[in-house]
Amino acid sequence: MKRIHQALASLAIMTSFAVPAVTAQTYSEREHTRAKAQVEAKDAHHHNKAKIVGGSAVGGAVVGGLLGGGKGALIGGAVGAGGGVLANKARKHNSIKKQEQRNREQRY
Repeated sequence: MKRIHQALASLAIMTSFAVPAVTAQTYSEREHTRAKAQVEAKDAHHHNKAKIVGGSAVGGAVVGGLLGGGKGALIGGAVGAGGGVLANKARKHNSIKKQEQRNREQRY
């Protein structure tokens, strides 16, 4: 009987280590998640990413086409699209930070 209790106790101890600890999300993480969701919803509604990447690709293609013909337009479009993705990422990051600030100001 004593061995059964010891076996059950050791089994309980071993399974408690196997279960990962559940961590609560901090207030600032929730604030960031909320701001990110707000910015992404607005961007999706207005198609901001498509406008920025597409416009950059067209601009790169025009410049490339003027300088290097058809092949230059293709290369310029690809480079412009890549630059547009980077610009959109920076713009989105800035928008999220601004939205976090607005949410903080509304809270107080």
